Formats: sequence, C-alpha cells, structure tokens
Amino acid sequence: MTGYGDTYYTRTLTDSSQRSPLEGTISADVAVIGGGLAALSAALDLARAGRSVVVLEAERVGWGASGRNGGFVGPGYATSHANITRMVGPQRAKDLHRLSIEGVGIIEDNIDSLGMTDNTRVYGKMSVLRYHDPHGLARQCEMMKREFEYDLKVMPTDAVRDVLRSPKYYQALYDPASFHFHPLNYARSLATAIEDLNGRIFEGSRVTGCEIDGAEKVVRTARGEVRARDVILAGGGYTDDLIPRLRRSILPIATYVLLTEAAPERIAEAVRTPMAISDNRRAGDYYRLVEEGARLLWGGRITTRTTEPRRLADMMQRTMISTYPQLKGVRLETAWSGLMAYARHLMPLIGQLRPGVWYVFGFGGRGMNTTAIGGRVIAEGILGTSDRYRLYEPFGLVWNGGLFGLAAAQLTYWTYQAMDLAKERQAARAA
Repeated sequence: MTGYGDTYYTRTLTDSSQRSPLEGTISADVAVIGGGLAALSAALDLARAGRSVVVLEAERVGWGASGRNGGFVGPGYATSHANITRMVGPQRAKDLHRLSIEGVGIIEDNIDSLGMTDNTRVYGKMSVLRYHDPHGLARQCEMMKREFEYDLKVMPTDAVRDVLRSPKYYQALYDPASFHFHPLNYARSLATAIEDLNGRIFEGSRVTGCEIDGAEKVVRTARGEVRARDVILAGGGYTDDLIPRLRRSILPIATYVLLTEAAPERIAEAVRTPMAISDNRRAGDYYRLVEEGARLLWGGRITTRTTEPRRLADMMQRTMISTYPQLKGVRLETAWSGLMAYARHLMPLIGQLRPGVWYVFGFGGRGMNTTAIGGRVIAEGILGTSDRYRLYEPFGLVWNGGLFGLAAAQLTYWTYQAMDLAKERQAARAA
C-alpha cells in the first residue's frame, strides 16, 4: 500500500505523464536533488528568475510525502509558537510565523497564476478539542489577532457537534483562511510550470554520488551527471546517506492515510462540513470529505517504524470508528503510508551547508506552507536577493540520536498518547 500507484491522489491525477531518466552530462546553474514540493518550489522561483535548473527525482514527481499527505494548507510549524519563542526569542519567533503565513499565500498565488483549474481550494479548517477548554482557545485567538492580525474564531461545543457528530469533540478553533486541496496535482502543476520555463526534470534518476567541494558541483546518477554552481538537497523523509550529516539530522517518521468507499449518506451521518478537520492531540486524526462528500479521507497515527504495519487498513478503521461509531460497516477502499522527516527540535531544516550547497527538508508533518516558503527563501539565497533563510539557522542540523533517537521518539509519542487519553477521560467524566 505504500506504492505511488495505490494512493487516492494518483487515481485522481489530471497529469499522469512520466519523465525520462537523466542520461549523459548536462550543465545548469542549479541542480535540485528531490522532486517534492520544497524542491519544486525552489526550482520554480529560480526558473522564473532566469536561472537554468535541473531537478533529479529518484521515483516520480511528488512520489513521497508531498503527494500522499492530507492536503491541508495553513500557517504554523510542527511545534508550537510558544516553543519557538522559547528557542529563539519573541521577535524571531514572530518573523518565522509570518514566513509560514507567507507560505500559504505562495501556494494560493501559484494556483491562481498557473491556472490550476484542476485543483479546487476548499476553505476553512477546524482544529477540534477533545476536552473542554474554550478559554485557552480564546487566548490563542487574541494572540494571533494581536501579533499577526490573523483572524481565528472559537466554535462552541454545540456548533462543533452540529457538523461533526461525535461526542468526543468539544470546542474548535476555526481558521477561515486555511484550505485543503489536491497536493499531488499541485506538485505536478509546479513541475509543468518549471518545464515551461525551460527547466529540466528527470524522473527515475536517483543520485548516487556528488562532488560538492569545488566551485563547480558534480551530481551523478546511474546514467548521467549534472554540473552546476549550486546544489539544493531536498530529499525529505526519504533522505539517504548521500550527505551523511543531513541523514543524521532527521528521524524518518511514518504516518498513515485511508480512504473509504463511496458512501455519501453514511458519511453525512458523521461529518457534515466540507472543511478540513484535525484534533488537538500530539499525533491526532486529520480528515476531510473528498469527491463532494462521497468519501472520507482520514489520516493520523505516527510511528518510527518505516515499514508498513500489517493490517494497516484495520488499524486505521478502528481509529475512525472510535470517533464516529456511526461509520461502522463503511468499507475502506485503500490505505497507504508515507515518510515524513522530523528534526529533534521539530523545526524545518533550511540553510546552507557550505558555499553553493543548500538544504531544505524536515517539515515534520507541516509541509504544505513550509515547503513553499522554504523553497522560496533558498531560491532568494541563491539569487542573492535576501538572506531570509538565516532565520532558520538557530535550529540547525542536530544529530538525531541514531537508534536511541528513534526509540526516544516512539516513547515520547506513546507518552503523549497516554496524556491525551487521560485528558479525554477526565473530560468525559465531567460531561
């Protein structure tokens, strides 16, 4: 189920074209390693600025997490604004959050300017509490309005349960500016736009080695090589040992998604809104209606196991039914998994490894806005038009802890799950 061809997004692609692998030696201003959203976003901005760009993708454009995720687009990072403030101070934290808001705008601008008529945006996102805390949500709304002029609203419990028919839910934070869309169609459209600007994209072209010490970098595949002044490394959760320091800075974390059968009447008994939904748990559920409400796309759960667990569909179905018992008996059509890249500090890894060698990856499950802004600030760094990428420097390429890091991450997740469950049980007793 992890294969590219098994996801819902692949079946609903409007562009299924395949690109040839790299053969022979070519030259470019910039070689981009990876064909996900961060790589494509940087490549598009560079091509728009007149730079010659070559993108090398081991599989197909959008094959990894960029084309398999929930399709939610909204500001923020994998860790909270409060945590970022503790790490870098209030002013830098504000600047970073503004970048994440800008990332949402980049995606909207691309959809509009590139005429992506095959990628309808559905606006509105509900972040739902599984315990009672309206005052905490109100404080968050006040902070976002005061610091960023960003409008959020608190939905009371009765309004939430009117559209989400689950007793598990209490209040929600409503964000009218966030939206959901088709991420793989978006990635494929970016690729087409790059090629329209004379950029070159090669699929089935895994990078096997590179020389990055000289003024001219050499990036090699099994059947060819690219010579370029600048190289961008954007492998995401599938980053390998090409540059060992990059691989040691991330934990590859698996997440899971399912798609139900077409059952619009049954699904409407549970979910009565087209908005994107997520709950407030550390690794909570996220879901949305697709195909005009005919199916439910449901994601959640994380694990440090990078291989797909047995009985994935059954596991995900139990999670869904625990929230919406009325969906019992709704058949699952498919389920799949993908790898995300998490740094220990939970912030994106964006910066310059050495002159002419750039990296942008590690988005920790919040990659829609951060791939867009990450790609942009790296492109600006290469073009010399800004040094905004330096806002991410304090986080750095921290060692992931190896096997101990994986064990600690899994233990932390289980601990958070237990804490979330205790809060939910307390809320249920108080109801």
